[in-house]
Amino acid sequence: MTPEKKRRVAMAGIFLSGVLACLDAVKDARIFWPPDVVREGLRNPDRLKLGAGIALIVVSFVTSVLRQRSASER
Repeated sequence: MTPEKKRRVAMAGIFLSGVLACLDAVKDARIFWPPDVVREGLRNPDRLKLGAGIALIVVSFVTSVLRQRSASER
């Protein structure tokens, strides 16, 4: 497997982990919008799980965008 393919698989894994963490955090929520109401309905461990999931999703997007920009500048 090439290094580029390994990096893409790792980013996909990070993104999927973030999505699954978010889904696990809100699995018992009855209201999904607006975000403030969802956050109020969650217990503290679920809030942390939701925040961590969102952070993983953002990190995977930012990393992918930065890698694309640096590759296009070469």
